[in-house]
Amino acid sequence: MSDITVQLNCNEWRDLVPEIESVAARAARACLDEADGSRFAAYDLTLALADAARVRQLNRDYRDQDKPTNVLSFSAVQHVPGSRALLSPPLYLGDVILSRETLVEEARAQGKNLTDHLSHLVVHGVLHLLGYDHDTDQKAEKMEALEIQILESLGIADPYAFDDGAPDAQQPRGGDSGARQHG
Repeated sequence: MSDITVQLNCNEWRDLVPEIESVAARAARACLDEADGSRFAAYDLTLALADAARVRQLNRDYRDQDKPTNVLSFSAVQHVPGSRALLSPPLYLGDVILSRETLVEEARAQGKNLTDHLSHLVVHGVLHLLGYDHDTDQKAEKMEALEIQILESLGIADPYAFDDGAPDAQQPRGGDSGARQHG
């Protein structure tokens, strides 16, 4: 069984979702279970629940983007280019860091339940640890389909569907790839 560590780096998370650790761990577990079956059953990861300032700093230091973002994933796994196959099976998959303020802002703007949006971003981040990406439209469609399937297993509606006329945060990303940005 995997060990999913949830680090609360910002106490205000608990004000938003009192059972934050169990919600985040449940979403990560569902992702590991659904994404590739038992292949990842014995791996560990960390979910860090941080504030926007910390996530912005990490985004600047490691991605050269001096702006806040909703979720960052730092994989400890080496992937074969063009494949999700692992070169070697380490015990530790990596870290997923979520920004409290950005998550709240997105959920409000998109009319989404905060706990559901948190679960979606955890799933999105863990899929990055597993080698999924959305840097092309084809990869984005595959990743989105898997996110929808995993969230459905948790009883959460499709986060990319239009609801009451409010579109999701699915917007074109800057550059020529046409790939989607998720939020």
